[in-house]
Amino acid sequence: MYTHERREKIMDLLQSKDPISVNELSNELEVSKATIRSDLTYLSNNNLIIRTHGGATKTKENEIIKKDINYEARKQINIEQKQEIAKKAMNFIKQGECIILDASSTCYELARLISQSDKKITVLTNGLRTATILKENFNLTVIVIGGVVKGKSNAIEGTLGIEILKKVNIDTLFTSAYAISDTEGLSDFNLYEVELKKKMIEVSTKTIGLVDSSKFGKKSIATFASLEQLDTIITDNQISTETKNNYINLVNIE
Repeated sequence: MYTHERREKIMDLLQSKDPISVNELSNELEVSKATIRSDLTYLSNNNLIIRTHGGATKTKENEIIKKDINYEARKQINIEQKQEIAKKAMNFIKQGECIILDASSTCYELARLISQSDKKITVLTNGLRTATILKENFNLTVIVIGGVVKGKSNAIEGTLGIEILKKVNIDTLFTSAYAISDTEGLSDFNLYEVELKKKMIEVSTKTIGLVDSSKFGKKSIATFASLEQLDTIITDNQISTETKNNYINLVNIE
C-alpha cells in the first residue's frame, strides 16, 4: 500500500471508529507504529485530523470532506459562484479545441454551458455526469477517461485511463480543487483523483483552475498543482481584494 493510500485509509477508519489508537491502526494496516505515528503527524499538520495521546480523532473538516464525496450534495454548495465561474471559463474555450474537464462540480457547470453552445470541440473527462450531459450535443466529441467508479462519486478514479491522454493533443485543462493556498497550490482529499489530475496537467498545454472564493487560503491532503503550473485561476466576484492581492503576484486571477 502506497503512503497516500494508507493515509486515506486512516481517514476512512476514523469515520467508523473515532477516536482510534496507534495500536489499532498499526494492526489494521499491518505497518509499524512508527509509520502510523508519522502518518498521523502528517495528517495533523495538514489539519485533517487531531492528534491525541496514543492516537487520533476527527476534525470538523474531516467530517465535511467525507460528506463531500456525495456528489449530488457537493454540487449544490456555492452553486451561484460555480455558475459565475463557468460563464467566465466559456470565454477561454475556442472553436476546434481539445479540452479536459475534471470530475468536479464546477467543471460540471461549465459542461452544462458547453452542452448548450454551438462550439465544435473535443472534450475528455473523468466525470460520469459530465460526459452524460455533453454527449447529447452532436457538435461535441466526448471521450471518457476510464478507471474505477465508486459509490456516489461522479469521478472515474485512478490512472487506468491515462494512455488516452497520451494519444490526444490537449489545448486546455479545466480543473477545480477542494482547496487552494499560496504555498500548497491546488489540493484535494481524493488521493486517487489527485494522481489522475497530475497526469492531466502533464499533457495539457494550458491549465486553468476553477476555484470559488470560499476555497482560498485552505489546504487539503494532497497537492496536485503548484501555482506555477497554472496559467490562470478563474474565481467569483465574492473574492476579497485582500485575498486577491495575496495571489495576484503568483498567478493570473480572473
